[in-house]
Amino acid sequence: MPNLDEVIPPEGHGIAAKVMPPRRSLTRVLVVDDELAACRLLSILLGPPDYYCATASNGEEALLSLQRQPFDAVISDLKMPGMSGMELLSEVRRRHPHVAFLVTTGVDDVDVGVEAMRSGADDYLVKPLLESVVVASLGRALHKQRLEQQVENYRQHLEEMVVERTAQLQTALQQVEGSYEDTLRALGAAIDLRDRETGGHSQRVCRYSLEIARAMSWSDQQLGSLARGAYLHDIGKLGVPDDILLKPGPLTADERTLMQQHVQIGFELVKGIPFLVDAAEIILTHHERHDGSGYPRGLKAEEIPPGARIFAVADSFDAITSDRPYRRASPFDAGRETIRREADRLFHPEIVSVFSSIPAETWSTMARKQIGSGAPY
Repeated sequence: MPNLDEVIPPEGHGIAAKVMPPRRSLTRVLVVDDELAACRLLSILLGPPDYYCATASNGEEALLSLQRQPFDAVISDLKMPGMSGMELLSEVRRRHPHVAFLVTTGVDDVDVGVEAMRSGADDYLVKPLLESVVVASLGRALHKQRLEQQVENYRQHLEEMVVERTAQLQTALQQVEGSYEDTLRALGAAIDLRDRETGGHSQRVCRYSLEIARAMSWSDQQLGSLARGAYLHDIGKLGVPDDILLKPGPLTADERTLMQQHVQIGFELVKGIPFLVDAAEIILTHHERHDGSGYPRGLKAEEIPPGARIFAVADSFDAITSDRPYRRASPFDAGRETIRREADRLFHPEIVSVFSSIPAETWSTMARKQIGSGAPY
């Protein structure tokens, strides 16, 4: 097979005609037509110093030529043996989307030329070809392709910018989340300092609550809200007087009323902080009970938020299995049995069922975790 860059011999029609040595500064055009005269005419019209023109006698040869060297535009006849001009158009658009594509057609086939434009051609030329029309049409097509290429480059650059900005935003969010964790640890430490007799309680109930929620396949977002609410559930005790909070014996009815206000105090403290909005709900409702005997609103069963239902089990379990000024801690097995016994009265049955399915050693392992070893979640 002759080389595509060879000059078309007078006695035959080769694959390609080389008008001049290729230079990248020139507009490179590939003419595809099974008629030798049409190829020669366009080679003359699109000659130097502005153009480099090569020719091919059919669609298959044109695709080979496009594969071997770059072209800015293809001018193809529609009616050719073998691969038609429409089929070539489809292949060029698929393989070389940024190459301008013009079709040539006879006077009687203008409708076919219009159909080619609907299929992706940039323009159509009606034979016999006039130099001014060919050059003008080719210029418009090349300009259109350059604009489309600029748009594509801009889109790619924009995507790169989005990826870069997203990475920067994720880094910033991680830094903000780190600041949140530092804030939570500081608040938790303040709560533990205020109520030294229950030191580590906030971290333990946070871990216990998360263990139950994970067993229920909660999402990461739900776990985060639960963790913050559980960790800060007693923040309202910062507003309870010491003589009530630290009293070693039973509280009077009036003292108990004041103590119960800590849920409302805690809710008011955090409800205006955006990243603690979900946690505020648990802080307000963590003393509600399944049978409606809790406070502050006496909610029952499904009226209690899911996070508060989980927390109620975790909180009571830690209270039973931790030392208090007025009693010693009960064993973990006894704590588990107490929780099971109070199902459907103080605690939601489904939560108790999940809690009971978790191995007993899990709770003792979490309880022994070193306090202050990092965020409990």
